[in-house]
Amino acid sequence: MVLIQEMIVIDDLLSALTGIDGRYISIKKSGGGEDAFSFHVDGSMDLALQARMFTYVESAKRIFPLCKSYLLINQFVESRSQFKSGLVNHAFAAALRALLLDYQAMVAQLEHQFRLGRLSIQGLWFYCQPMMGSMQALSIVIKKASAYNFVGSAVLNLLQSQAKLMAGNYLVRSLLEKMIDSANSAYLGILERWVYEGVIDDLHDEFFIAENKSLQKESLTQDYDAMYWRQRYSLKDDIPSFLANSAETILTTGKYLNVMRECGHTVQVPALENSKLTSFGSNDHYLECIKSAYDFASGELLNLMKDKYDLNGKLRSIKHYLLLDQGDFLVHFMDIARDELAKTPNEISVEKLQSLLDIALRSTAAAADPLHEDVTCSVDSCSLLKRLSTLKDLQTGETVAETEEPLSVTGVETFSVNYKVKWPLSLVISRKALTKYQLIFRFLFHCKHVHRQLCAAWEVHQGARARDRHGTAISTSSILCRNMLKFINSLLHYLTFEVLEPNWHVMHNKLENAKSIDEVIQYHDFFMEKCLKECSLLSPILLKLEKLKLVCLQYAAATQWLMNSIEVPEDTDNPSYESCKVLLKLRKPSKKPNSPTQESSVIQCVLKFEREFTSELQSLRPILSSRAQAEPYLTHLAQLILGVGMDQQM
Repeated sequence: MVLIQEMIVIDDLLSALTGIDGRYISIKKSGGGEDAFSFHVDGSMDLALQARMFTYVESAKRIFPLCKSYLLINQFVESRSQFKSGLVNHAFAAALRALLLDYQAMVAQLEHQFRLGRLSIQGLWFYCQPMMGSMQALSIVIKKASAYNFVGSAVLNLLQSQAKLMAGNYLVRSLLEKMIDSANSAYLGILERWVYEGVIDDLHDEFFIAENKSLQKESLTQDYDAMYWRQRYSLKDDIPSFLANSAETILTTGKYLNVMRECGHTVQVPALENSKLTSFGSNDHYLECIKSAYDFASGELLNLMKDKYDLNGKLRSIKHYLLLDQGDFLVHFMDIARDELAKTPNEISVEKLQSLLDIALRSTAAAADPLHEDVTCSVDSCSLLKRLSTLKDLQTGETVAETEEPLSVTGVETFSVNYKVKWPLSLVISRKALTKYQLIFRFLFHCKHVHRQLCAAWEVHQGARARDRHGTAISTSSILCRNMLKFINSLLHYLTFEVLEPNWHVMHNKLENAKSIDEVIQYHDFFMEKCLKECSLLSPILLKLEKLKLVCLQYAAATQWLMNSIEVPEDTDNPSYESCKVLLKLRKPSKKPNSPTQESSVIQCVLKFEREFTSELQSLRPILSSRAQAEPYLTHLAQLILGVGMDQQM
């Protein structure tokens, strides 16, 4: 009788192990959760039989967790084999299905032993023990994966963390590592296409690299804040733990390959022995292949940029035209475009300026440069100070940011040159980089304009001396003109030989030793930021320099009729007319061209300009002295400017 009762329980247990209801043991699913399985012993059986079976049933309950694990795994396999679940879940489910086949084979063997009468409750428990730990460990993973609907990297990380927890159980850990290898094979297939071809083949959004297709490479030449290079491809939060340390390298490798594909360049990573990422299993050889792919992609793209697209040549050309390294074309342009540049931005014809610029380029040494055709002109709608205040990424001083727009702005203040840059050079010479070049150009161009106006004023003085027109007024004005020229020459010398040239050579040397295009971008951006900073375009010093230049321009404009104050008719259009009208008290020519009264009026007007110029210099002196301590590069500028101030005092 005892044997029959035990056989009844064993028969029901063998059914429960494969998810089938028995005679007295039933399986019920309660609640809405996928793991809500419970096992019940039929309470309607005869009490006498129930009492006699109690011992066997209690022994059988120890096997119920294995039955439940089977049900959970089988249900997960069925649900995650669907297309929408993703490749990693497909591969994981396939590995689980193979495990379930082994499990079902074990149950079939136990059932065979049972039919032969050789299986007891204790024997069944003994044979189920090896599978118990493995199935329970997998059921833990499955519960979490199902509860949070994990896909891709999240599934791999879940398996990795569970394997670490089972480090003390060799059999369970080995099984989990086998599952990891199976799931990894699908993931590494996606990774292989990315690091070998620069293509994201990810239909189920499982890969740890996201692609933002709304960001186009054309934005690099159009948008100052273009995010193409940084955000077209980016890392997600879920990165497989075994790739965490190589994630940035993987991202960069694919980006480099993608750039070459976009250029129509054939990309073929050299094949290595065992180079297929999907064949490496649990060892770390795939890291060597990733490193090899990165080295190839980095070197290939850098060579492509330097050799085929002549990156260094483009940068040298930009230096010629935007940093005025070879400014002979500019002299000719300023001569022939003087009238057009004197207009307001709204009145200027950009087409006419472009034709004049083309004439200047073709009639000077620039004509020998095949890249001169990439130079175009542009006219901004606001002054340099205003433009600086609108670029939020530049850390300008508060004084610069709060500066009001001058009432009258002409083409001299708003003119700039542009440069045509195509893909892939736009990665380095982007719209943002060109805008920074243009800021420096506009500052240099205006300084050159001030220098030309002061030189013209100096020629007026020399002409007056040639006509034997000597006197205190001319001498005073000559000294002032000389000091202004010294100031603007010192400023131009500092900008050209103390800032732009040294920093350019430092950048050029770094670019020669750069190992990747990201290093090239970094060195170039650092060069631009350093030049902007050392040219004082980001500090309150700029405002003082602009005021000094304004005084110089007003003085230069007034020089001609200051020297001929008696013979000059009223010119209300002259910008300096109102400032000196009261002092000069213009009137019709007198018989004595150098009367003491008129010379005194001229002296007073010159002294007015001198006071303004000296006042601005004196206010600049403490700013330069204090900032030079924290920013040593200003030491040279301070010495040059203070030297002008000392001459003024002498």
